[in-house]
Order: sequence, then C-alpha cells, then structure tokens
Amino acid sequence: MFNASPTRRGLLASGSLALPALLLSPRAVHAAGSVTAVLESEVVIVDPHATTAAITRSFGYQVFDTLFAQDSKGAIRPQMVEGHTVSADGLTWAFTLREGLAFHDGAPVTAADCVASLRRWASRDSLGRMLLAALREMRAEDARRFTFLLKEPFPLMLEVLGKPNAPVPFIMPERILPPGEGRITEIIGSGPFTFERDQWRTGDRMVLRRNARYVPRAEPPDFLAGGKVVKIDELMLRTMPDDPTGVNALIAGEIDYMQYLPFDFLGPLGRNRNVRLMGLKGIDMFQGNFRLNHASGPFADPAVRQVLWKLVDQKGVMDAIGIPAEFRVENCPSFWMCDTPLETAAGAEAARFDPEGAKAALGRTGYRGEPVIMLQVFASISQTAAHVLAENMKKAGFNVDEQVMDWGTVLARRARPDGWSLFPVYANGVDMMSPLNHFYVANNCSDYPGRSCDARITTLLEEFVRAPDAEARKGVAERIQRAAYELVPSVMWGQFSRPAGYRARLRNLIPSSFPMFWQVEV
Repeated sequence: MFNASPTRRGLLASGSLALPALLLSPRAVHAAGSVTAVLESEVVIVDPHATTAAITRSFGYQVFDTLFAQDSKGAIRPQMVEGHTVSADGLTWAFTLREGLAFHDGAPVTAADCVASLRRWASRDSLGRMLLAALREMRAEDARRFTFLLKEPFPLMLEVLGKPNAPVPFIMPERILPPGEGRITEIIGSGPFTFERDQWRTGDRMVLRRNARYVPRAEPPDFLAGGKVVKIDELMLRTMPDDPTGVNALIAGEIDYMQYLPFDFLGPLGRNRNVRLMGLKGIDMFQGNFRLNHASGPFADPAVRQVLWKLVDQKGVMDAIGIPAEFRVENCPSFWMCDTPLETAAGAEAARFDPEGAKAALGRTGYRGEPVIMLQVFASISQTAAHVLAENMKKAGFNVDEQVMDWGTVLARRARPDGWSLFPVYANGVDMMSPLNHFYVANNCSDYPGRSCDARITTLLEEFVRAPDAEARKGVAERIQRAAYELVPSVMWGQFSRPAGYRARLRNLIPSSFPMFWQVEV
C-alpha cells in the first residue's frame, strides 16, 4: 500500500521546492551500460518473503525468480518451470524445472530448493496458507522434478504460484533459508540481476549487476512473464530526499528513471524533449480507498457506513488532486479495478454521489454527532482525497475530526481497534484485482486494521478458490462484490496511474507500474 509523495502545495509550504533547478541543462553522466533509477522509496528490507512492502517486491523481481509469472492480461505463464501435469482427479500436480537454471553463486537450482522456498513463503502468505491447508505432501522427486499431493482439489494452484502480490513466492537456495521467522542474511537468487552487497550504501545507493548465468525464456517479455534478457551491465538504485530533487535529477540527466512522478511536474516534464512519460492502464493503475473502522466508532453501524457511498465523488476527488484525465478512470465502481479480468458493476447501484440523499439517509440512522476521526498523511494526494470527503461529510451532518500525521503514525494508529474511524490510502492494481488479494476483502473476519467481517464473504472466498475455471470465478467475484457493497469494508475514491518518467536514451522499457530493467537498452 502507498501514500503519495508531497503535493506542490505541501512542498511550497515546507520550502522544499527548488524551481530554478528545473532550468538545468540535460547532461550525460553514465556509462553506456549503466542505468540509474529512483524507485518509490529506499530498499530497506531485502528478504522478499519477510514483508509485504512494494519496494521489497520490486527489488525481489530483479534478483530472484518465480516458477510462474503473470502477463499483462493477468494470465499466468510458466517462468522457471518447463512444464507441469495434473492428475484426472486434480490431486497430484507434477512440475519440471527448465534446464540450466543456476543461482548467482553458480549452484544449480534444484527441486529441493523450490520445495523449501515454497514452504517458507506459504507459511507467511494468506494464499500460501490456503495451499498448505489443501496439501498432503510436497516433495522433490529428483533434481528438476517436484510434486504436490493434495487432500482436495486446488484449482487456483498456478494463480497462487504465479501471483505478483507480496510476499511473492520467489525461489531461493535451501541452504540460505533460516529456521523459524528469521530473515535471510545472504541475498542469492537466480534472477536477472545480482545484488552487490559490498556496494550497498544505506540512504544513498544500491547496485545490481547483470547476472551472466541467467537463462531467459525464449518468449518476448510481457509484464512479469516471458524472456528477461538483460542488456545493461549495471543498475544503480539511488535514494533521493524528496520528489523535486528526483525530478531535477531526471531533467539534468543525473538519473535515467523515476518510478513515480509528482502530478504537478507532468506539464514541464512532458515538454522536455529528453524525458519520456509512461502512462499506464488496467492492472498497472492504482486504486484509492477510504478504509473504515468496523470495530468501534460511528462506522461500527452498517447503516452509517452505507451513507458514505453517497458522499464520494471520484471525479471530484481526482480533480482536486490534479490527476490529468489521461492518467485516470473517470469513475470505477469495481472493487476489482476497471479494465481487468474481474471488472464488475455488481452492487454498484448503492454508489451514487448524492449529498442531499446522504443527509437524509444519515438522519434515518442512529448517528448522533459522534466524532468521525479521519487519519490523514500530511502533504499527500491521499490527504487531498480525505479533505474532499471530509467537506462532503460535514455538509451531510457528520462531525469530522481531521487529524494530520505521517504515514508511520497512521500505520501505528490503524493497528488499534479504536481511536480512529477511517483513513485514505491507495494500492497497486495487481494487489486489488481479485477478492483473494484485495486488502479490505481478502482480510475479511481477520485481525486486520478495520476488522470488517461478513460470514457470507468468508464462504464466498472459499467458493472462489474452489471454482473450476475463470468464468466460474468471475461469477463468484460478482457475488462477493455485492456483499462488499453492503458491508462497506472500504469506499473507492478513484482509479489512476502514477506516471513513471525516464530519459529518452532508454529503449524498450516495459510499460508497467512495476519497475523492470530487463530488456532495457541504452
């Protein structure tokens, strides 16, 4: 999950916007085989099984590899796997690794490494735990073949093994995996880049180098799937103190790529002949949500929660943030995102912006002016979204207490069952495009911030897992969404993309909200 970088208004207030730097002339500062990138934040945790942080996932895809991977249309395709078979009763799945796979230290990737990695990952992941619950035995048959023996059919096997949601089921050498909950101390994968630990400078830079041992697939690259052919020698990940510094560095040619550009700078960047903007659609967009607290306060009452559907105007929110029309969906009623395989408007008749209707509906509830504590992250686009909602709520009769803080404080406050009512946030589309990974639906009836719970959704999630094919899953997803519109675990405030920016000297950059540097040429 994300909270956005500071807005222009917030930066001006803090004195951190250096406009003269925008006039710097572009200059080449890199060797031909090197790319310097600024990602969403610094990579702090380098064990991708240990966290759901998106930045660690981005690091993981450069250094590690997966058995299966998702393409740009959401389909799951083989990656490290050469092929697989499934028994007629669906209880035996046999997988064979591609030949020639090797870890960065030269050791071959074995079936035993895959089994050990999957056991470690699955114990830490909600979908992985579903797989473990259906599993009778997982074993290596020989160096390249391993088998899953199930207690009951698990039709989503490939979707789970190829899921891009953190924690991702990356494969690691069995020998580096610590017991229990410990984190790995050696960063050895089999992915397209190697991690140069001796050149890691916390707060400044991280260096990745082309993995000469990597054996790419023969197919063209397609999102996280296909052939990952590395055409550069070095990838340097730089840390910047703020967005304006990163933008200035991009214009000056000191960096080649910036993952998230602030909306205020899109105009001048779009006019710069040495910079290209990457606009994204579908699963590469973000979904903004207001997460509601069902455990205490006014939103413990479902009737009060329902009123919010009449108070969120997605167009108005994104206009206030300043998101250009080409980088957003005007209105998306789907919990599972628009322009995605499970897109649906089921139940969305409840979501009609109607301030007067909201005022009347609130009057029919048991709400009597209790404070609605709204947590906001200072100088973020999420704060802007929250303020727009707060004004609409006040007009409808809510007593709104807007409390501004940093994201770390929001994380601490939201973990409590009381002391807050809602907070705004946004998350990557691949993390919201299915009932099984949507933060506020998949965590139904669990100890997850907001503690929303509907027994119908729990049953439907189990039915979704057992559904035999994509068409059946889509039907179940529609039923889950209808229940979610009644439960109101969250209210969507918009679907949009955060454009990446890169120097014109880069070629063949894969369009994606995930930073990918295989296939890039300088």
